[in-house]
Amino acid sequence: MDIPTIETERLILRAYTPQDFDAFSAMWADPDVVHFIGGRVFSREQSWQRFLTRAGGWQHLGFGFFATFEKESGQLVGEAGFHEARRIIEPPLEGTLEAGWALMPSAQGWGYATEAMQAAIGWAETSFPGRRMTCLINVDNLASMRVAGRLGFKEFARTIYGDDKVVLFQR
Repeated sequence: MDIPTIETERLILRAYTPQDFDAFSAMWADPDVVHFIGGRVFSREQSWQRFLTRAGGWQHLGFGFFATFEKESGQLVGEAGFHEARRIIEPPLEGTLEAGWALMPSAQGWGYATEAMQAAIGWAETSFPGRRMTCLINVDNLASMRVAGRLGFKEFARTIYGDDKVVLFQR
């Protein structure tokens, strides 16, 4: 599977490489990153398992998360893309392109999530025309809900996932 590289005005979205793991692990060990994504930091071992799923998604589903780099600095600022988590949730999201994004705290508030996801959505619309896109956002994550709105996602349900109240969106 050839994972595309996408360039935006300020970002490069590309496949993860083994050299990205330390930055990836640092991101998922940051309490500010995971605050609304399960609320628990990942150990290096847990991050490794998560890192491997990034390659597996592309291999088995034809889509996944892009490592997202700031062009100017060359630093990993986060990730953006899609997965199929096969969550035990009602209403179900299975079979959709479930959008997701996460940014290093230093990269938050600069519009990078919107910029990266606009590029990822453009790629997905060409690669999977007509496929439903969804996202799941913690009810307290107002910043991500604003991003979802800017990306054209509309709320369609509120439910519980794990211990969290979440809002489900679709576009």
